Amino acid sequence: MNRPTLNSKQFEQQYSGTLSDYVTAIAWSPKGTTLAATSAAGEVVLWQDGDLTTLQTGKGESVNCAAFSKDGQFLAVGGQDGKVKIWRESELIATLENSPAWVDKLAWSPTDNHLAFSLGRYVQVWNADTREIVVTLNFDASSVLGIDWRDDGEYLAIGGYLGVKIWDSQNWDEDPYILDIPSVSVAIAWSPDGKYLASGNMDRSITVVESQMLSSDGEAQPWLMQGFPGKIRQIAWSELATQQGAPLVACSSVDGIVVWEKQADDSLGWEATVLTNHVDIIQAIAFAPKSFLLASAAADGWICLWKKAKEVSQILTGVSSGFSTLAWHPQGNQLAAGGENGELFVWSKTKRGQGFGNK
Repeated sequence: MNRPTLNSKQFEQQYSGTLSDYVTAIAWSPKGTTLAATSAAGEVVLWQDGDLTTLQTGKGESVNCAAFSKDGQFLAVGGQDGKVKIWRESELIATLENSPAWVDKLAWSPTDNHLAFSLGRYVQVWNADTREIVVTLNFDASSVLGIDWRDDGEYLAIGGYLGVKIWDSQNWDEDPYILDIPSVSVAIAWSPDGKYLASGNMDRSITVVESQMLSSDGEAQPWLMQGFPGKIRQIAWSELATQQGAPLVACSSVDGIVVWEKQADDSLGWEATVLTNHVDIIQAIAFAPKSFLLASAAADGWICLWKKAKEVSQILTGVSSGFSTLAWHPQGNQLAAGGENGELFVWSKTKRGQGFGNK
């Protein structure tokens, strides 16, 4: 496979290390001082100031997800053994036993220390301050495939077969709002401004709903985008809004990316821009904070940086096989990624890459 070459060098490699197996998840702490990474062998490590600290060695059972709490005080991971483990400053403070259900989705509330995590067809919400389960939510239709809190912490969205259920976190006993989808919701994501929720679906479509519909009379309809080559694997929103007043939403399907920009006239919906450069399945996409710079990591062994979410400005390489995941530093000055063979990389923005042209 011939790797494309570009002259632009916005980011330079700062660190490379290796875990013993496929890197399943990476997450930056909110202040960006710590990077957590997990592997299919069960490892949990922290990267700080160039040093790697092991919180958990591999025992052969995959750790599938990792996330820091809003203030960075807690790190939670979940995995194949059905356990959710929570560390505070490198000290294991809680282990929630849920075997035999795998835990492959979890998310902290953006406003308090409430952790939502999947348990088969259910989601539990755990309070890290009281060390108690707050509520158990029944998705019912299938295993949970996606969990995401709205930016104000007021709504928790859960996706799976036949759509998305959205619960009001101020009143868990109320029936959830149901976004019906005649397929499977594979990936869900709230926009950073909380105005929109997007669902990427198994039937090669995307559904976008406005938050105001959660309390409306039901007359407004979600937007539906179709025509992708395969199921929608990832959804990513930009923090920045366009001149039309809405953020961009990007989705990946097979080896392609489509970026959607909302039009000023609601009846015109969202206009698509197709991005093609990868030659294998895209495993992760993410916009840099406060920027339209989009990163995509794929099984072809490339991370593409898309300037203004339109054209490739740099390609990062270094893995022996493919990339499995990526995550932007909260300030956008570093990009971390994991590989299928356990590689862990951190790239830092160069002096030349500091300008506004990369947005």
